[in-house]
Amino acid sequence: MFLIDFHVHTSASPDCLTSPAAALAAARARGLSRLVITDHNTIAGALAAARLAPDFVIVGEEVMTTEGELLCYFLRETIPPGLSPEETIARARGQGAVVAVAHPFDTRRKGHWQPAALRRIAPLVDALEGFNARCFSARANQQALAFAQERGLPALAGSDAHTAWEIGRTATVLPPFGHAAGLRAALRQAHLRPRRAPYWVVLASRYAAWRQRKRGA
Repeated sequence: MFLIDFHVHTSASPDCLTSPAAALAAARARGLSRLVITDHNTIAGALAAARLAPDFVIVGEEVMTTEGELLCYFLRETIPPGLSPEETIARARGQGAVVAVAHPFDTRRKGHWQPAALRRIAPLVDALEGFNARCFSARANQQALAFAQERGLPALAGSDAHTAWEIGRTATVLPPFGHAAGLRAALRQAHLRPRRAPYWVVLASRYAAWRQRKRGA
């Protein structure tokens, strides 16, 4: 069986300082089968990691749409933010990607989803993030898992790691796969290995965002 963390950030995200090389080292140390990188609105970090370990890295992106965030896996090109969910999904499908809804009920984040929008796009996606380690409300994850079950959607788990320490602490166990179609099939047999992150990781992200702004100044 594969052990996968489906939601990992690198320094290509504006609130993370983890280099692609450090993310790779952390993923291997945790015993992950693949490293899935889903930076905010870019695949640059994932491509950098893939150049270092092409058989180990899955190129993904966390895309901000006009109504919430989507996770896309097996991308070849960055999908720009600010598109409608339907257009974002269509562009992901054009690349043969797998699409999942990110932390849908975590109202603490601007990337959460309104129920009506979530119901509208549910038939268009492959999976839903049933556990996000940075959802500090247990209810948010419970609602996500319940929604996935009600809609017959596979659920996956991700650490939403913005530090190397978080990578792989939350993960998904599922059958081996080698491409997008294989992932879609494997998700139907997925089991979540959830572990909530401590609150201090938010402070780490705020510090990272400050450092990134200073570098760009």
